[in-house]
Amino acid sequence: MTPLHTKTLCPYCGVGCGLEVLQTTSRPGSNSDAERWQVRGDRAHPSSQGMVCVKGATVVESINRDRLLYPMLRDSLNEPFQQVSWETALDRIVEQIKAVRHSHGPDALCMYGSGQFVTEDYYTAQKLMKGCLGTNNFDANSRLCMSSAVAGYTQSFGSDGPPCCYEDLELTDCAVLIGTNTAECHPIVFNRLRKYHKKHPHVKLIVVDPRRTDTAAAADLHLAIRPGTDIDLLNGIAHLLVRWGYLDADFIQQHTQDFDRYEDVIRYYPPEAVAARCGITQTDLETAARYWGESQRVLSLWSMGINQSSEGTAKVRTLINLHLMTGMIGKPGAGPFSLTGQPNAMGGREAGGLSGLLPGYRSVKNPQHRAEVEQAWGLPIGQIAAEPGRTAWEMISGLETGAVQFLWIAATNPVVSMPDLERTKAALRRSPFTVYQEAYYPTETTAYAHVLLPATQWSEKTGTMTNSERRVTLCPAFQLAPGEAREDWAIFAEVGRRLGFTDQFAFSTAADIHAEFVQLTRDRPCDMSGISHDRLRREGPLQWPCPDKNFELEIRTDELADSIQNPKSKIQNSSRLYTDFRFHTPDQRARFAAYHSRGLAEPPDEQYPYILTTGRIYGHWHTQTRTGRIDKIRQMYPNPFIEIHPRDAASLGIEDDAWVEVRSRRGTARFVARVTRAIASGTVFVPMHWGGLWADQSEANALTHPEACPDSAQPELKACAVQLSPVHLDNAVRTIQPMRRENCVSSLST
Repeated sequence: MTPLHTKTLCPYCGVGCGLEVLQTTSRPGSNSDAERWQVRGDRAHPSSQGMVCVKGATVVESINRDRLLYPMLRDSLNEPFQQVSWETALDRIVEQIKAVRHSHGPDALCMYGSGQFVTEDYYTAQKLMKGCLGTNNFDANSRLCMSSAVAGYTQSFGSDGPPCCYEDLELTDCAVLIGTNTAECHPIVFNRLRKYHKKHPHVKLIVVDPRRTDTAAAADLHLAIRPGTDIDLLNGIAHLLVRWGYLDADFIQQHTQDFDRYEDVIRYYPPEAVAARCGITQTDLETAARYWGESQRVLSLWSMGINQSSEGTAKVRTLINLHLMTGMIGKPGAGPFSLTGQPNAMGGREAGGLSGLLPGYRSVKNPQHRAEVEQAWGLPIGQIAAEPGRTAWEMISGLETGAVQFLWIAATNPVVSMPDLERTKAALRRSPFTVYQEAYYPTETTAYAHVLLPATQWSEKTGTMTNSERRVTLCPAFQLAPGEAREDWAIFAEVGRRLGFTDQFAFSTAADIHAEFVQLTRDRPCDMSGISHDRLRREGPLQWPCPDKNFELEIRTDELADSIQNPKSKIQNSSRLYTDFRFHTPDQRARFAAYHSRGLAEPPDEQYPYILTTGRIYGHWHTQTRTGRIDKIRQMYPNPFIEIHPRDAASLGIEDDAWVEVRSRRGTARFVARVTRAIASGTVFVPMHWGGLWADQSEANALTHPEACPDSAQPELKACAVQLSPVHLDNAVRTIQPMRRENCVSSLST
């Protein structure tokens, strides 16, 4: 038998690594997916060049473990689930939507989606919720990871969209990594940068992180700043760049606005004051500024450490300011580069997958944008609401007040990932009707659902995903779905048809959906009108902007010359944005932003003297829905843990490998101590992956608070005030336990 060979994309982080999957046996009944399928890196994929991390290498091992196979239904959270037909489950959902819409209006309907969706899922959900049902109450877990980057790019440049590409990793003179443990969270990006850094001694690597991570260990300069002082640091660097004359005056004058306001702010950030606030030496601060100022090409990279903050948008824009003042954008090896958290968070942004967005990088607040989408969807003018819908946390608070009467959760696990978990759980228990659409059973969220819908996942569905460098990859199905699982987009479309919107959901395949979606990107900053499933299948991954080539051929010769100066031309560089230094603002100039640091939303005090920061570790992914079911990865990380500095541990009587109780104003959790100098004194770190399914009382987000950035509504998951104390427990009880279904779901009855 000829092996089945499929080129696809890793379904984990936003690096977007290409994978090749080969069928290694003809035994369809094999119990081991690791035996049936072999996964290797795709050397032809331009983003990852054949590299793959442990998560991608082992992904097939989780495909058929603990799958949700059939629709399930119950009237009350206190009752057991009963297996039902799709017909029964869909009828119940449609009846509930109609009843809530009639009695409470469309604002009582909410959907919470995921960066694990393919773009076709995202788009169909937008059409159903924002278009047909008339509510903008669609938000995604990207709200928890990338919404500050979206707001920062949009406010500074007039549009979302990372302007850089991965090739810049190997062209830069100075890479500044701030708020990102790239080596563990985006390992293939880091591998590319590290190889280049090692080969070129003149290239400088600066890492800003309170922890000495594997990323920081590779740096020429590690700035272990206090949590919450990012803006102080960046303004301090800017102060020195101005003092020493490291400015691109022509770029500032010709292509930006509001530099004078920014300059008025940064004069209050002299190096001696900034070093004291940040907890670093003045020498290190000055070294960072000199590295930036003396480099011809500066590339900055950031992720959750910047975004997950009550000042997230301000931090993003303050970092972008450094690029604007030195002209470090729109050219090889330079620019502000947001590293996306999830495999298709970028695709979600393109499809309108946050509560204030519409497809094609449009805003629900813009009347013209709404009218364009309404016309494309065959809906009456005024059908789309004019104000942003509820964000993820506003859905939780809406459940508390009774304003939300119907909640549809798909492809995400908020009972582990949301902040202030006890409050989140209490709100979900109040939900009159929750639909949970998921591939795995159980997850921690299962216990809070009235309806369970079995969804297909990677390997069983076809669709597109866009990675951090705006590269779109086709992910084809290569095996049949188990049980009665259906594609997410197919479920949304069927509900739409049953609600009477048959013309709007006359899709037969994901390719049909994609073809409709890309037409809504035509002439938009994320123009993908030249991309189709067929073209991706023939040519491989493509970056946007990628306008329709057939349309380009019709452009007259004189228009070709004009296109060099016209930023709206369909002929644009697809590797980097803003190569002509013209931005998507009304005057085509980028905007400086002037911010003073406000610090943490919850600073430490006498009662809660430590700052807790959270993050990911190399082997696990988000809430372990996949990786927790892979033996090799579980063995790599047998227990949740807390990193604590030796000085702090000694003062509290905490020994290495002992259990520590961590308490915040919201909850309590327990972790095994790792006493290490890799964490700054006064700060502790715990990974966010463990929920109640995988360990007892080790939920990082039982401690975090929901205070959020006012512009992006992204919660400050990276910092909260805590107290620590040693505990004495039976290690036999406190080690990682097998899945305890009875703790997460009512007993299953079929």
